[in-house]
Amino acid sequence: MRIGWNGAVLEAGEAVIPAMDHGLLYGIGLFETFRTYGGKPFALDRRLARLRNGCETLGIRWTMTEADVSDWLAKALEANGLADAYIRLTVTAGDAGLGLNDGPYERPNTLLMVKPLPPLGGRLYREGRELRILRTPRGMPETPVRLKSLHYMTNVLAKRELAASGAPAGAEGLMLTREGWLAEGIVSNLFFVKDGIVRTPAIATGILPGITRALTLELARSEGLETEEGYYTAADLLMADEVWLTGSVQEIVPVTRIAEADGTVRTVGSGLAGPVTTRLLEAYRAKVRRSIGAAAEGVW
Repeated sequence: MRIGWNGAVLEAGEAVIPAMDHGLLYGIGLFETFRTYGGKPFALDRRLARLRNGCETLGIRWTMTEADVSDWLAKALEANGLADAYIRLTVTAGDAGLGLNDGPYERPNTLLMVKPLPPLGGRLYREGRELRILRTPRGMPETPVRLKSLHYMTNVLAKRELAASGAPAGAEGLMLTREGWLAEGIVSNLFFVKDGIVRTPAIATGILPGITRALTLELARSEGLETEEGYYTAADLLMADEVWLTGSVQEIVPVTRIAEADGTVRTVGSGLAGPVTTRLLEAYRAKVRRSIGAAAEGVW
């Protein structure tokens, strides 16, 4: 594998993080994950805006432009022989010596990693996946709004709980807040429909403000659907007519089975993707086509 490192593309073993990088020592850093369609990233402007806002919060002086990232990504895809890929763009604070830093980080390091997209067959979007309610809680972020930061221990612990639970392959885990409110998946945001209203947990619960989450809310409103962001319980979710998850790589994925913490599994709706889920997935993909253009044709 060849990896992007501070604007260049190197063999993976040549891209080395300094021992004094505060991304390594203290978790001071951020990342974005997304995918390409016909070799082009979708909504890159939104992702970089979130990344820049996070860098500003952490005092990281990161200056790459959208054009810089796009050109660099094209080189990384070519170097790895990939037409489309799963992308991870990471910005670390950089070398700032041993000890906590109370000033800005002037020399961040930036990594760009690409790998083949996971299988995303049409069956997933018809038959959906299982969502398992976890005991691992989603804690509140250190900042007013959660950053997509390198602090990922809770997600790792949640992933381990999911694996140990006996959940089927492809299942996602759902974290609740310590107070018992619905929060988010390990790598996804949560939506459900009840009484004709598209509902999703509020950002104030401590969830990540996902890019695909925001786009889904916008699309729902443009489709004439009522939306609501609020505080909900597992009982609310179990009574939902439709449930789905959002993420930049897998887009909008229906949830057709919900497993409670005790292992009880309930079917959502008919057991297949519901009409609102399907409608929003189609609207999302139409938006991708309008944004990307001819490059997106034939992707699905």
